Amino acid sequence: MSVTVVMDYIKSFFERSLFGVCAQLGEMMGVASSKIRLYFVYTSLLTLGSPIFIYLILAFWVNIKKYVRSQMNIFWE
Repeated sequence: MSVTVVMDYIKSFFERSLFGVCAQLGEMMGVASSKIRLYFVYTSLLTLGSPIFIYLILAFWVNIKKYVRSQMNIFWE
């Protein structure tokens, strides 16, 4: 197994496990999600973890949005 395959697997595992906030932000802003992840990591280290709260709020928002959309699809069918 090559290193890139392993890294892609790890990245997809964490993206699924961590709500997909960075990927969704990257799609909306047209920026690579890896750059957004690095931003969160570096700012979390520099500011002693305060961006983690922002990340959790965004994760909550993404999950609520997915839930509302799924409920609207059920309602309209």
